[in-house]
Amino acid sequence: MKYTTLFISAIALLSMSFISCKRINPLLDTPNEYGIVAMDKIELKDYLPAFREAIKQNQAEIEAIVTNPEEPTFENTIVALERSGALLDRVEGIFFNILEADGNDEMDEIANTISPELSALSDDILLNDKLFARIAHVYNQRETLGLSGEDLRLTEETYRSFVENGANLNQADKERLAAINQELARLSLLFGQNVVAETNAPEAQILITDEAELEGLPASAKDAAREAAEAAGKEGWLFSPKRTSFTPVLQYCANRELRRQLLLAYTTRCNHDNAYDNKSVINQTMRLRIEKAHLMGFTNPADYILQDAMAKNARNADELLQRVWGPSLAAAKREAAALQAMTDEPIEPWDWWYYAEKLRKEKYDLNEEELKPYFELSNVRKGVFLLAHNLYGLNFEQVHDLPVYNDEVETFRVTDPKGELVGILYTDYFPRAGKRPGAWMNDICHQYVDASGKDHRPVIINVGNFNKPTKDNPSLLSMDDVETLFHEFGHALHGLLSRAHYESLAGTNVPRDFVEMPSQFMENYCYEPEILATYAFHYQTGEVMPDSLIAKINAAKQFNQGFVETELLSASILDMDFHELTTMGTIDVNAFEAASLKKMGMIPQIIVRYRPTFYNHIFTTGYEAGYYSYTWSAVLDADAFEAFKETGDITHPEIAARFKHMLEQGGTRDAAELYQEFRGKDADPKYLLRRKGFIQ
Repeated sequence: MKYTTLFISAIALLSMSFISCKRINPLLDTPNEYGIVAMDKIELKDYLPAFREAIKQNQAEIEAIVTNPEEPTFENTIVALERSGALLDRVEGIFFNILEADGNDEMDEIANTISPELSALSDDILLNDKLFARIAHVYNQRETLGLSGEDLRLTEETYRSFVENGANLNQADKERLAAINQELARLSLLFGQNVVAETNAPEAQILITDEAELEGLPASAKDAAREAAEAAGKEGWLFSPKRTSFTPVLQYCANRELRRQLLLAYTTRCNHDNAYDNKSVINQTMRLRIEKAHLMGFTNPADYILQDAMAKNARNADELLQRVWGPSLAAAKREAAALQAMTDEPIEPWDWWYYAEKLRKEKYDLNEEELKPYFELSNVRKGVFLLAHNLYGLNFEQVHDLPVYNDEVETFRVTDPKGELVGILYTDYFPRAGKRPGAWMNDICHQYVDASGKDHRPVIINVGNFNKPTKDNPSLLSMDDVETLFHEFGHALHGLLSRAHYESLAGTNVPRDFVEMPSQFMENYCYEPEILATYAFHYQTGEVMPDSLIAKINAAKQFNQGFVETELLSASILDMDFHELTTMGTIDVNAFEAASLKKMGMIPQIIVRYRPTFYNHIFTTGYEAGYYSYTWSAVLDADAFEAFKETGDITHPEIAARFKHMLEQGGTRDAAELYQEFRGKDADPKYLLRRKGFIQ
């Protein structure tokens, strides 16, 4: 008996030891004080179990709301729904951030597996009759209940969301809508995966073995291309359809054929009738979006999508685009004529940047290569941090003890003038094979106030694809890169400054045609002399950019703006043309694009910014019928910056405080109301047209 007892005790100890050594899934483990899980410890095998546990918990939370025997109230229905899904929010926030910024084939497979399950969960919630009945009860009693402020806004937005996602449909239509949503989720993932794969495909890379073919290309660009070749195990200079790779070639390289090959490699992505071709994906997507709009009682997807935007409908968005399109196209035609005068060969799209750079040098004695030494990445980032301090009193301290998913990621603790936490900022600026093209902001953890009154501060990430440091030089930015960094930091500020009570109303949870306003607003500061003086230091000498160079930058501000706006607006109009379709069989995507460009009068020397087959904004990242937002928001940002300029102080404390207050509100109030409160009037498009040089 004594032996048996000892044996059992030994087994128990071994069992306890096994349990104590059992690895805990980091996604399901307790987050740190900022709400961040151990991202550096996550393994691929962790994602699906974490997703499914989170889905299970969310389903249980919804079931508890639905089966609550008490009469529906704001707290037991609206707030309970708002608080549900916290674990799923965490897992999604981590996974989809890493998928975009540091993905791989295995993560693509996980995304393909879990996406239909997430879509099904969303539909199960949004199409739950019993849940909607409780929400509708509270909504219909909102005046009797005395709801006001954020509580009223949350109730109205929750009810609206359910209605707009099919809660009032009959059962057969609900089932069809759920099937459509799941298929759209799958197609969205497939589209984006194809773009990444085609961008990185070996056949899209161009190897140059004779340096004479790179005449005119700056040394920094050649160094980067040589290192890219070395990394690929090749000798020579390797170029790819990534902007950081091909843009210097378009601007400076005398080799016209190389310029042509690289631009076509970029603009024909996913349009080669191969495994990565997106034309069929576009057809399937648009058919489903049109069917979904019809199910919801709208004639086209654009009107369905825009009902809650500032624009309200497609007609208003189209009217704004046309108001800016005319002056932009006229300016682009003048610019094209000026470029054509520089060469006997007909100007083609792969010639524009090359001759525009020559003309800029000729007119303003400004060569972008002489600017890059003053735009060292870490200095530019310090500049936007200082600007945020001067405008809003924010302080940024780099910290090294937070978990990151890649060693290139840097982290910062953001505090207010009292030293209290505002949030955490992650920056991830360099291209990788698994990173999708472009630049963006996301939140890893949302801002909200919990039931105990604790304000959970946000964790925000800025992601980019800027030039990597080489063996000889740090990361040096182009003017376009500087604007992009300021832009995405503007989004980050919108998220960081949030002071909402409820997560779904916090930060950047605002209409899409308002969400770009805070980001584009920050771009206004890039080249203001007093701001340049805070970050434009020569990376070798430490000297601040000379006044003569600053004067050249500002003299050239309106140079080539016809091209910039025409390239942007044509993509916006193309987006609207797709989403104003009312019926659809199978369309020839290239012919549709050509007809759209012909209708708008696009000149052949300019290629639309995003051709359909790699148009991630409208087929992957949720900007369908929404790319016009950049122009709508530009009207707002130009008007807002005018409020500062009118005082003679571009960081005027009183104006900055009012602007900060607007950002803090997130989606707790109507966006138009918030802007009118800040400015005292509606935004006037004339300030945008004047900034571009299209009117006096």
